[in-house]
Amino acid sequence: MNIHHAKKTLMEILDGSPEHKSSHYVELLITVVVLMNCSAVILDSVPEIHAQYRDFFHELEFWSVMFFTVEYVSRVWSLGAKYAAGEGGPWKGRREYMFSAFGLVDFFATMPHYLHMFFPALDLRILRVLRLLRILKLSKYNTALQDLFHAVNSERRAFGSAAFLLLIATIVSASLMHFAEGHEQPQFFGSIPHSIYWSIVTITSGYGNVEPVTKAGEVIALLTGFLGVCMAAIMTGIVASAFSNQLSRKKAAYQSQLRQVLADGVVSDAERESLRILQMKYRLTDAQVQAAMDEAQMGKNR
Repeated sequence: MNIHHAKKTLMEILDGSPEHKSSHYVELLITVVVLMNCSAVILDSVPEIHAQYRDFFHELEFWSVMFFTVEYVSRVWSLGAKYAAGEGGPWKGRREYMFSAFGLVDFFATMPHYLHMFFPALDLRILRVLRLLRILKLSKYNTALQDLFHAVNSERRAFGSAAFLLLIATIVSASLMHFAEGHEQPQFFGSIPHSIYWSIVTITSGYGNVEPVTKAGEVIALLTGFLGVCMAAIMTGIVASAFSNQLSRKKAAYQSQLRQVLADGVVSDAERESLRILQMKYRLTDAQVQAAMDEAQMGKNR
């Protein structure tokens, strides 16, 4: 096995390629280590637990950092095989990863330990927060989260319109509340920026933690809370629709590949393997695959 082939194989395993069974075990191992670390950071913040298990948490952090460092370096090294010399060379793939969202998360997963080594006077609470960012690594292996991100991205115009409506509603309700309550409660509504804070909290939670003392203020607070419910319904509808469309696109892509396989009436071992890999890639259940096969068969018999 030459160096290039070893890089490519390692890249595919770390990238979760369905062609390698070991990819699943690598994902599982990383997930377990991340969950152990996040649990340790949370427990370590309790003074009584920290005092009793301080040495254990220190050892766990050290070996976890070593694990994440090896993972990060392995990814950077293996991604040198992503592009050929004519396509940008080894460092094109490495740069793409290092400055991508997942690459930055992987980098910051190890950074707190090294920061504490070189700057021991840093506030440990900041380091704990940075260490908890490791939980973002799980989004790389969670298809549902990735589907949600893609769905939100595909509906970004709808989200932009909803955000614009939310901005208008916030400014209008804050301005009205400043007019109605500004003289009565200047500490909360003495200026429109102060009222904007109240408006945002009221729209997002239904209660702005400040009771209006005028009848006009009560009406405005009631309408603002109702508006928040409406905005939540709009945003929920957009997310649900986008998420459903994303799942439908996956099923449609699988069905398209399935129709091509069934076109000649013979399913070879290679085609069966390609369908299995596609099923693992899209995280489709056996029931969903069977439903797609039944639908493809019905379409073929028509």
